[in-house]
Amino acid sequence: MHSSQVVKPNLLIILSRFPFPLEKGDKLRAYHQIVGLSLKFNITLISLTEHKIPLEYQKALQPYCHKIHVLKLNKVLQIINLTLCLLTEKPFQIAYFWQFHIQRKVNRIINTLNPDFIYSQLIRTTDYVKNYHACPKIVDYMDAFSKGIERRIPDQKWYSKFFFKQEYIRLKNYERHIFEYFEEHIIISEQDRNYIFHNKSNEISIVKNGISKHFFKERTNTVKKYDLIFTGNMSYPPNIAAANYIVKKVLPLFNTEVKFLISGVNPHHSVRKLASASIEITGWVEDITESYVKSKIFIAPMFLGTGLQNKLLEAMALGIPCVTTTMANTALGAIPEESILIANNEFEFKYQIDRLLTDNFLYENIQKNALTFVQNHFSWDLLNEQLSELIVKSRNKILV
Repeated sequence: MHSSQVVKPNLLIILSRFPFPLEKGDKLRAYHQIVGLSLKFNITLISLTEHKIPLEYQKALQPYCHKIHVLKLNKVLQIINLTLCLLTEKPFQIAYFWQFHIQRKVNRIINTLNPDFIYSQLIRTTDYVKNYHACPKIVDYMDAFSKGIERRIPDQKWYSKFFFKQEYIRLKNYERHIFEYFEEHIIISEQDRNYIFHNKSNEISIVKNGISKHFFKERTNTVKKYDLIFTGNMSYPPNIAAANYIVKKVLPLFNTEVKFLISGVNPHHSVRKLASASIEITGWVEDITESYVKSKIFIAPMFLGTGLQNKLLEAMALGIPCVTTTMANTALGAIPEESILIANNEFEFKYQIDRLLTDNFLYENIQKNALTFVQNHFSWDLLNEQLSELIVKSRNKILV
């Protein structure tokens, strides 16, 4: 008897950054989606990059990709494109990541592969594939870029406010415009979907971020060296703002010393300046779980940015009670006072921190409920199954 092997459909994935190491949200999402989708699709990966990608990083993706194409952006062309962009209505985000020589390479890869599906992560990559209609295409907005830019306008210097306002308008229009070129659309949260101003935005499917099984492993008891922790890409403006807010607004309200850990890649100079005898800045760490488990409470005063905060999922999975804003929790969907605590100003943050530090019953209750919450709602296996179904379903919507 001859056994027949099922031939997987060819899926082309195009990313604006190489998805390893996992120090940024878009990389984390892309990496885990590639791992999951590789079970059902034959993946060809196209990754744009501004830097040379070490071979060891590429090897981390090779078990899940049939072929990997790393296409390097030219810095001179980026400057030229951004300058020319001033004469158009195209978002600077799009101009920054699009180059003609890369477009030609993408076209050749597509024509050689003849993919069954194309998956484009973030609107940064959509111009490369928007005019290809021989197969269904899926766009992952991930979050609403335009809303994130709008929230940052008030904090800009007078000379940069104009450009941020322009970029907000351009992104809002582009997010609506690009919808028409793709058969299927996904986004990370309902909150972000509401900021895509298209008359069919309700058709955008919500595909959340998951949490790696690595975070659910049982840990040996670790000494809690810090009272508070905040993590993330510390060159990202919303994270820079959050770190400064904690140190300058929240910590001064305490009468006793509070040990605070800021752990994450590429700390901005304004973050590095926050270091003191009671405040430690680690920069990049090989295993972020080591930072979490040394801390009692995760605090995330997120007032800027959009999307689902992976840092909250990670802390909750590791049994670290979280205090965050209404805005951040709207994307997360945790139940306040059950699996998370909410604060929207420095006084509320102090109040919630005090509660957790003094009430063991509350601490353990939030800890237990948070773990159950992420286990039930943020499994990469379930989310990738949902994504696989949406990709296959896009066949029914192929543009004519």
